[in-house]
Amino acid sequence: MPKLTSLDHLVLTIRNLDATTAFYCDVLGMQAEQFSPADGTQRMALKFGAQKINLHVAGAEFKPHAGCPEPGSADLCFLSETPLAAWISHLTEQDIKIEQGPVARTGATGPLISIYLRDPDENLIEISNQS
Repeated sequence: MPKLTSLDHLVLTIRNLDATTAFYCDVLGMQAEQFSPADGTQRMALKFGAQKINLHVAGAEFKPHAGCPEPGSADLCFLSETPLAAWISHLTEQDIKIEQGPVARTGATGPLISIYLRDPDENLIEISNQS
């Protein structure tokens, strides 16, 4: 059977490009990048590590797209080497509410300690340290 090796990117359907870009860049430290795929359109992505999140504005999604693209339907977990105490301090300074945590969780490769917050579209964001 063929095997997959990694996740290259995912797509978030969003309401407001500026608000989303500001949150993911200013709060989570990602880098915004405009790119042009083979069809020549201009698109926006958020890059971090070796991954990226492509952004589609609701009602103007690029084709092909998910069957029911909808803002606020994602639940994303990001791994960080930065201690959660530093994240909590940073998020507090940014006036971002922490919904839960730190709490013990299980990730793809083992135990995690996680905190939970929401992005501007109410997507659930989990920031985790491997433990």
